[in-house]
Amino acid sequence: MSFRKVVRQSKFRHVFGQPVKTEQCYDDIRVSRVTWDSTFCAVNPSFVAIIVEASGGGAFLVLPLHKTGRIDKSYPTVCGHTGPVLDIDWCPHNDHVIASGSEDCTVMVWQIPENGLSQPLTEPVVVLEGHSKRVGIITWHPTARNVLLSAGCDNVVLIWNVGTAEELYRLEGMHPDLIYSVSWSRDGARFCTACKDKSVRVIDPRRGTVVAEKERAHEGARPMRAIFLADGKIFTTGFSRMSERQLALWDMENLEEPMGLQELDSSNGALLPFYDPDTNVVYVCGK
Repeated sequence: MSFRKVVRQSKFRHVFGQPVKTEQCYDDIRVSRVTWDSTFCAVNPSFVAIIVEASGGGAFLVLPLHKTGRIDKSYPTVCGHTGPVLDIDWCPHNDHVIASGSEDCTVMVWQIPENGLSQPLTEPVVVLEGHSKRVGIITWHPTARNVLLSAGCDNVVLIWNVGTAEELYRLEGMHPDLIYSVSWSRDGARFCTACKDKSVRVIDPRRGTVVAEKERAHEGARPMRAIFLADGKIFTTGFSRMSERQLALWDMENLEEPMGLQELDSSNGALLPFYDPDTNVVYVCGK
């Protein structure tokens, strides 16, 4: 029996995680308890932002990455929304710009000071108003500067020019139900969405058309997610009809059958996929 058969041939077999030491963690943060399937945090090379519990509106913390340990209850927050914050996303072109979407139906864009916050930040740089219901998804365009996508519980996707605070594209009527996730392709020409009607759609925003659609990508009724990978393939997480958690890989040119489908376990927590295009690894996180 040759040695090759024993060792699993995978370039990822040495990928493993190590628990971080306690002193390198962020401690004593009251993370938001709002019932919305979001990551509630966003990170870039300079800061980590975390949506927190706030009375009388919505707020999130912005901490320099080196500021670990116990976080004081009186630490200043970004607190301009009148309703709970549901999603936040750092601008990929500027480490000091972050956008937030909220239950108050608005999207706000904030400029974070060079060394972080020394006092509460209440004045956004831009306020974007166009949704009629709460805004649950925010994501910046990966290649074009000042272009931001927002999706709300009104089932509308808006693409904004943040510099002029104008709507570039308004995509209505494509989603008959709640949008669970939105992910841009690597070049930003298209984006894919996962919807409560169990469909995954690939949309060309400039044409305003659905380029490809897969109905019943996952049979289960619980929330699913879809993300674009660097090579144009689509990775989804969802549930089977028997409520088992599933992972699937799809070829955008042919969405009839998945390239791969794997059942993980039986649990009711939605799986959140994170993709690292540099190493081509997908990390799946469950609450």
